[in-house]
Amino acid sequence: MKKIIPLLLIVGGGFLILFSVWQIWQGNQLQEKAFQEAKSRIEQSNHNKEVSADGTVEFHAEQGDKIGILKIPRLERELPIVYGVDEEELKQGVGHYPDTSYPGQKSQIVLSGHRDTVFRQFGELEIGDSFIVEMPYGNYEYVIKETKIVEADDRTVIDPASYDEEMLTVTTCYPFHYIGNAPDRYIVYATPKDS
Repeated sequence: MKKIIPLLLIVGGGFLILFSVWQIWQGNQLQEKAFQEAKSRIEQSNHNKEVSADGTVEFHAEQGDKIGILKIPRLERELPIVYGVDEEELKQGVGHYPDTSYPGQKSQIVLSGHRDTVFRQFGELEIGDSFIVEMPYGNYEYVIKETKIVEADDRTVIDPASYDEEMLTVTTCYPFHYIGNAPDRYIVYATPKDS
C-alpha cells in the first residue's frame, strides 16, 4: 500500500501535465485558426469602408465573427479579435465587447482577453506604448495614456455612452500571476495616436 500511493501520485501528476499541455496546444490552434480568418477578412476587404453622415465608420458583426487583428508592438504580438466575450470567443483570441464601438466610431471600444493566453506579459506595457487595430476597413493606432486596477465586478469601466471621443479600453484579469479566478481587472486606456 505504501508503494501504491506514490505511484498514484506520479501517474496523477503525469495526467495533469499532459492535460495542461493539451489545453495549451488546443488554445494555440484555436487562436491560429481565428488569426488566419481575421487576416483573410482584412485582405479580402481592400480596406473599403462605409461612412455615415456624421463621419463615423459603419461596421457590424455577429457573435463569433473574426473582425480584426490587435497588434501589440512592445510584446511583438499579433492577436485575432473575435466579436463577443463569452468563453468560446476568448479561447480564440481577444474579445470585442458587444454594444461598444469599433475603431473610427468616435466612442469607447472595449477589448478583453485572458491574462494567461493572449495577454501574457501584459504587465510589461508602459504609458506611451501603442496598440494597432487592423480592421477590414482600415488600421488604427492607439497610445496608452492610463492604467488602473478595479474589482472584477466593476462594470463602470464599460460605458460607451459617456464617451464623445474615441477611447480604446483593454481589460484582462489581475493579478497577472494569480492561480484561479483573479479578484481584479487590469484596465488600459489608450487614445488615437493623432489626438
